[in-house]
Formats: sequence, structure tokens, C-alpha cells
Amino acid sequence: MLSGMHTVVVLNQDQMGHGDRALGQKILGTFLKKSIALGGFEAIVLFNSGVKLVAEDSPVLAELTLLEERGIDLVPCGTCLAHFGVTPKVGKVSDMDTILRELDRAAKVITL
Repeated sequence: MLSGMHTVVVLNQDQMGHGDRALGQKILGTFLKKSIALGGFEAIVLFNSGVKLVAEDSPVLAELTLLEERGIDLVPCGTCLAHFGVTPKVGKVSDMDTILRELDRAAKVITL
């Protein structure tokens, strides 16, 4: 990664890619595990069903917790959390203004 390049990852669903849900959750877990070792981004924005990933029963809660501990901002949409009845175990309840600021200051946005 280029130093100083602000990169944001967008998780807009509770899996990686479309199609088989179990496979999507498995490969998302692998992506996040590898991300812990590599670094390379500053924030993860979560909206729609992606906010389920910050819930207590999330299959990737351990990975997201480690990323947050390493300084990655977890930015779940508050409206989406309320819609799905999710209380976040990690990250800070956010709003669209904050999400827009994260995306605006990003030099690169990666949507999974």
C-alpha cells in the first residue's frame, strides 16, 4: 500500500460476494484474517445487512475485534443497526454523515 493513501472497505452485506451464503461468510472471514496481518486500510464501513457482522453472534466478530484493536475504524450505519435489531459488539454506531465523510476522504474504496 502507498503510504498516506486512505483506503476504506465497504461491507454492504453479511458475506463476501453474491451467491452461496455459507461460502460468502467463509471467504469474508479469510479476507478479514489476512487483512489483520497485512493492514492496508483505515476504516470499514458497514451498511444494510453488513451491520450484522458487528453483532455478538457474528461469524467474523473475532477478526473485526482484532482489526478494531489495531486501529481500524469500524463504522456501522445506525439506521441499519436499528432496522436489523443489532446492538454492535464492536465499532461505534454511526450515521450517514459519518459514512459519507469516511468515503469522501478515502483515496480508494474497496466494496466486497
